[in-house]
Amino acid sequence: MNEPFPDPFADQPDWAPRPPRPIEIVPATGRVELRGQRVLVGLPGLGWRGDLRADDRVVQGSRTYVPVIPEHEWYRAESDQVEVFAPLVPVERVWVETVGARQADRPGGHETGARLVSLDAPTHRKPTPVFEADAVTGRRVVHVAESVEHRDLRAVTETYSGAEGDICIRVTPEMDWYRWVWRGQSPTTLEVPVHLLWIE
Repeated sequence: MNEPFPDPFADQPDWAPRPPRPIEIVPATGRVELRGQRVLVGLPGLGWRGDLRADDRVVQGSRTYVPVIPEHEWYRAESDQVEVFAPLVPVERVWVETVGARQADRPGGHETGARLVSLDAPTHRKPTPVFEADAVTGRRVVHVAESVEHRDLRAVTETYSGAEGDICIRVTPEMDWYRWVWRGQSPTTLEVPVHLLWIE
């Protein structure tokens, strides 16, 4: 009679979808594709700057450089097929965001409080469920539906009560997010329940 009751929601991915694969930061000096990739630039011990995209490596003399473009300019160049200015950054000062391998779920949940990092290389937090975030408008999010990860999305609202009674957020593709800036064109959005969204 003292046996625990079985969990009725165990093994039901729709009830508790698995988080998306984490972002891993790797040096651009490695054998990694650069064109269109999100990158960070900076110096160990000093700091890092993100929201940038890279183009293919350029070799000048004996040095290798990476053309680095602010993300909104990269999207404008891709959308309108225009040339944009891309400063050349030494390859050893560029780090690339890649989608890492799925890690085994660890007990204890997500990190809370202060988290110390090394200043030797940029770091990235594990995906955070949207319902645990203070604010989400403008943040990069991942929509996980039926084990498929939909990336390159931005949240355009905070949480609200949807028509079906779910707590939701509206998201838009990043291209539409940035087009909203340079053309003033309202983005096409999708209402997604918060339990299917993670901050990247």
